[in-house]
Amino acid sequence: MVYLCIKDICPGSDEVIIVTSSLMKDMNSKVELYRSNAVRVLCQIVDSQLLAQIERYLKQAVVDKSPVVAASVLVSALHLIQNNSEIIKRWVNEVQEAVQSKHSMVQFHAVALLHALRATDRLAVSKLVSQLTRASVKSSLAQCLLVRYVRQVIADSQPGPNGEQRPFYDFLESCLRHKSEMVIFEAARAICNLKDVTVRELTPAITVLQLFLSSSKPVLRFAAVRTLNKVAMTHPMAVTNCNIDMEALITDQNRSIATLAITTLLKTGNEGSVDKLLKQIGGFMSDITDDFKIVVVEAIRSLCLKFPAKHRSLMNFLSNVLREEGGFEYKKAIVHAILALIHDIPDAREAGLAHLCEFIEDCEFTFLSVQVLHLLGQEGPTIKEPARYIRYIYNRIILENATVRAAAVSALANFGAQLPDLRDRVTMLLKRALYDNDDEVRDRAMLHLTQLGGAAGGVDAIHPSLDVSLTAMEAALQDYMAAGTTQQPFDLSSIPKAAAEPKVPKAPGGMAAAAAAGPTTAAGAAPGGAAAAGAGGAAAATAQYEALIKSRPEFASLGKLFKSCAPVRLTEEDTEYVIHAVKHIFPEHIVCQFDCTNTIKEQLLENVTVMMDLADAPDFEAEYVLPLASMPLNDVGQCFTVLRRPAGSLTAGKMATVLKFTVKEIDPSSGEAEEEGYEDEYQLEDVDVGGGDYIKPLALGNFRAVWEELPAESEREDDYGLGARDNLQDTVETVMGILGMNPCEGTEAVPPHARSHTVLLAGIFPGDERALVRLSFGMGADGQVAMKVVSRGDAEAASEAVHLIIQEA
Repeated sequence: MVYLCIKDICPGSDEVIIVTSSLMKDMNSKVELYRSNAVRVLCQIVDSQLLAQIERYLKQAVVDKSPVVAASVLVSALHLIQNNSEIIKRWVNEVQEAVQSKHSMVQFHAVALLHALRATDRLAVSKLVSQLTRASVKSSLAQCLLVRYVRQVIADSQPGPNGEQRPFYDFLESCLRHKSEMVIFEAARAICNLKDVTVRELTPAITVLQLFLSSSKPVLRFAAVRTLNKVAMTHPMAVTNCNIDMEALITDQNRSIATLAITTLLKTGNEGSVDKLLKQIGGFMSDITDDFKIVVVEAIRSLCLKFPAKHRSLMNFLSNVLREEGGFEYKKAIVHAILALIHDIPDAREAGLAHLCEFIEDCEFTFLSVQVLHLLGQEGPTIKEPARYIRYIYNRIILENATVRAAAVSALANFGAQLPDLRDRVTMLLKRALYDNDDEVRDRAMLHLTQLGGAAGGVDAIHPSLDVSLTAMEAALQDYMAAGTTQQPFDLSSIPKAAAEPKVPKAPGGMAAAAAAGPTTAAGAAPGGAAAAGAGGAAAATAQYEALIKSRPEFASLGKLFKSCAPVRLTEEDTEYVIHAVKHIFPEHIVCQFDCTNTIKEQLLENVTVMMDLADAPDFEAEYVLPLASMPLNDVGQCFTVLRRPAGSLTAGKMATVLKFTVKEIDPSSGEAEEEGYEDEYQLEDVDVGGGDYIKPLALGNFRAVWEELPAESEREDDYGLGARDNLQDTVETVMGILGMNPCEGTEAVPPHARSHTVLLAGIFPGDERALVRLSFGMGADGQVAMKVVSRGDAEAASEAVHLIIQEA
C-alpha cells in the first residue's frame, strides 16, 4: 500500500531524495515483492538526473534471477523510454540476455522493449524480427508479439518479384503448428490480414481456423468465425470449405458467434443455397439484438446484389422482418437495403415499392416515412399502373403528422406533374389538403396546385432537374465568391452540361477484383482508385472522371466518353513525385489524364506536362497537350495528353513517358518561390494501351438468356494452349485481366483443387456492341492448361475482337 501511495502522490523536490534513498534500500532487500515494487515506484518518480545515478542498479535488475524483479524493470523501462530513450538504449545487452530467459513474462517484456528501442528505424526492426525468428522464443506471449511484428514488417516491405514468397511468410506458417492456441490464432489472423493476400497463402490459415470452429471453447469459436467473416469479404470462395462447420454454429448458444456464422455463410453461399439459408435465418432473427440484426440485413443486401435472380425471395424476407418489432436503426437498415435493391436491380423495383407502401401504413418513424414517400414520388410515376400508389400516399395526408403530410403532398404532386391522365384526380386530392391545420402542408398544396394549373413555373417546376455538372458548378461558384465582386449575377449558362450517368457495374469482390477491373489495374494502381473500385465505388469514380472531362471545354469536340480505365501508377513508391495515369476512351481519341502530386516542400513545379513517345505505337497520333500550371504539394493536379486513333479500331501500343516541368526553389525563410527556375524532367513508367481498354464491363443477371438473344451467326470458337500453370485460379484472373470484362454469376472463383472450370464474361465495345464470352479451362496432370473460348456479340466484329485481343496478349 505504501508503494502505491508513493507512486500516486509523487513527492516534491525536497522529499524525493529521502524517498529515493528508502526505495534504494528496498531494492537490495531479500524479499522479491519489496524489490519489484521499489523498482516500479523509483522509475515512476525519478527524473533524468536521478535515473542516471541509479541506472547501474536497474541494469543489474534486468538480469535478476527473480522473474518478478526482472519483469518489473522491463515494464518500467517501457515507460521511461518516452523521455529517457538514450539511457534505456544502453541496456541493450542486458535486455537481449533477458530475451533468453526461461520465464515467459520476462521474455515477453524483453521482446517488447527491444522492439520499442528500434521502433523508429524500419531496417532495425526488420533485423530484430529476423534475429528473433531464428532464436527460440519459448513464451507464448512473446511469440504472439513477434507474430505481430512480423506482420508489420511484411506490410512495410515490397512483395517479391514474379510472385516470389513474402519475407517471413514461412515463419507465420510455422506458427500455425505451435502448441499454443493463442499463437496459432495470432499467426492465422496475421496471414488473413496480409495486404493483397492470395488464396494459396490463405489456405493453411483457413484450415487451422476451420478446426477452431468445432472447438469446445467459445472464445476460439468466436475468434475463428470473426476472422473468417472478414476474409469472406474479399475471398469468399476460399472460405467455402468451412461452410458445413459454420452451419453448425447457427444454433450456437453464444449469439455473437451465431450472427457471425450466418453472415459469413451469406457471403460465401452460392445461388442454390440462398433459400436454405433464409429458412435458417427465419427462426434466428427473433433471438438476437438489433445490432446483430443490422449485420444480417447488410449481408442479405450484399447477397441479393451478388445473385440478382434471387431478389424475389430475398426481398420477401426483408419485407417480413420489416413488419416485426425493432428499433429505428434496424428499420432504417432494412429500408436502405430495399432502396439499394430497387436502385441496382430493375426487376426488383415494383416489388420493392409495394413492400415499402405496406411499411408506411404502420410506420412509427417519421424519417423513414418521409424517405419512402420521396422515393414513391420519384419512382412511382415510372412504374406500370402508377395509380395504385396514390392511395398509399393520400392515406399519409389524412393520418400522419405534419412532416409526413408535407412529404406526401410533394410526392402526390409529382404524380400529377408526370402523368397527365391522373392530373385531375391528383388536383382534387391536393385541394383537400388546403384545409390542413399546418402551414407547411397548406403552402405546399397551394404551390403545387398553382403549378399544376400552369402558373408559378408550370409542371416542370414541381420536379426540376439540374442538368449541369455539379462539380463544375461548385468550382465556378468558388471562383465567383473568391473574386470578391458580386455585382454581376452568377451566370449558370457558363457551366457545362452534365452527361447522363451510365450504369456502371459494381466491381466484383474477391480474388478477381483486380483482374475484372481491366488490364490497367495493377499492383501500383492508385490507392484512391482501388478504394473507389471496391464497395460499389466504380460508379462514383466514373462519375467523377466524367465530370472532370466535362469541365474542360477542350474535350467538348471529342464526342461522348465511352470508358475511363482504372488508374495506373507510373512512379515507384516513396519517390519525390507521385504520378498516376488514367485512360479515357472516346470514339476516335484517347485522353491520357495524369494525376500529379509533388512531395518536396522545397520546390515549386510549374508548367507540368507528360510527353509520350509514340515510336512503338505508330497508329496513334499526338494532337495536343494540356499542361498543369503548378503541381500541388501533397495534393492532386491534372495534366492531359490527347491522342488520336483510327475510328472503329482497337488500337494497342506501348508508349514511353517523360515528366517535364520547370523547377523553382522555395526560400525556407520567406516561403516564397524564386522568380527564375530551370527546366527538368523525370522518367516515368510506360503507358500500355491494350484491347481490354476498349471493353466496358457489363453486369448481367441472366447470362444464358442474353446469350440466346445474340445472333448465332456471330459465334466464334477457338482453342488456346496456355502452357504450364500452378493453378487455375491465377490463370482465370490473368485472362480476365486481359479482356477487362465483367464475370457473371460468380464464375470468376475457381473451386479449390478443381482441374476444370468455366467462366462467363460480358462486356460492351465502343458503339454499344455487346460481347459475351464462355471461357472453358482444363488442367492436365502435368500442369498444362488448355483454354476454349466461345464468344457471341451483337455484331460479328465484336465477337472476333475478343479472339484478337487474346491472340495479341
